[in-house]
Amino acid sequence: MSISHVPTQGGLVQPAETVGKITNDAGVLYLLDACQSVGQLPVDVKKIGCDFLSMTGRKYLRGPRGTGFLYAKAATTAHIEPVFLDNHAARWTDDNGYTVVGDAKRFENWERYFAGVIGLKAAADQANELGIDAIWARLRALADGLRARLASLKGVTLTDLGQVKGAIVTFAVQGADHNALKLALRAQAINVSVSTQFSSRLDLKGRGLLNVMRASVHVYNTEDELDRFVAALDALIDG
Repeated sequence: MSISHVPTQGGLVQPAETVGKITNDAGVLYLLDACQSVGQLPVDVKKIGCDFLSMTGRKYLRGPRGTGFLYAKAATTAHIEPVFLDNHAARWTDDNGYTVVGDAKRFENWERYFAGVIGLKAAADQANELGIDAIWARLRALADGLRARLASLKGVTLTDLGQVKGAIVTFAVQGADHNALKLALRAQAINVSVSTQFSSRLDLKGRGLLNVMRASVHVYNTEDELDRFVAALDALIDG
């Protein structure tokens, strides 16, 4: 069983802990894709009950591109052998035999991006210093404020789902070319992205959405920046 804790195309925060209870009761292995949630909200693998958790360093943790980590529960790891092994993940013990290391290092490679790993640690240290609970509260306040501003604009429809919504704010502008809007906003030093069916086919296609605009907030954003963004978007829509 695998789910994305927070998808790339919206602010939905999946009930990962509830899913964990179901999979644990059923004896099903559970992989949580936390690439959008680590650094954004509290993530506790023990409470969630996942067997594996993967994340990408460059997203809300704000680490270097090309970094990430994998959590693997010790009880689960002991029964799984990766498809690819090298002399870091296993020991060559006989002419035709090898022994896989006993912990999660079996999933690591010998060659790695050590400078990136150091950068990832620095990003994690900063997140811990700020406090993940404080980060989560700040992000929700900014995102809720942005959604409220966008909801007031004519022709704008918010597209985020879920009872709990995170810092990824997505919306559609009626009759507009979202990519053209993105470029026009970038010319004003306002960065947004467009999420397409390329990475979110089952969700967006199922909702009849070709693509959505995505504005991701983080702790360094200000209320003034949200006002400037929404004002610029409104002017582009009216123009």
